[in-house]
Amino acid sequence: VQLQASGGGLVRAGGSLRLSCAASGMTVISYTAGWFRQAPGKEREFVAGITWNGGTIDYIDSVKGRFSISRDNAKNTVYLLMNVLKPEDTAVYYCATGPARVTIPTLRTEYAYWGQGTLVTVSS
Repeated sequence: VQLQASGGGLVRAGGSLRLSCAASGMTVISYTAGWFRQAPGKEREFVAGITWNGGTIDYIDSVKGRFSISRDNAKNTVYLLMNVLKPEDTAVYYCATGPARVTIPTLRTEYAYWGQGTLVTVSS
């Protein structure tokens, strides 16, 4: 199983980015997907998650109303659209997948596979 994250970059506060996570080596509908982030000196934290069919979505409170997670199972890809970015959103963003569930797990240990991370830098 491989997860390839992309789409990070440098953006000014208030701007937008869309992250992508392409999965290979796994059955398309068999997983829950999540995005985590890790800022310098901080723990990796859950940002957003989506069940295999998109029926349940969850976000950390600080990104609600600004970020949107989605998935295209035909392309085996998960997206994170980030709007109204703030300097505090600066972090390395990781995508991850875990077993299909009806709820969104928020703990790192509940995800089995991880992408390599993509850096998002938001300037003030």
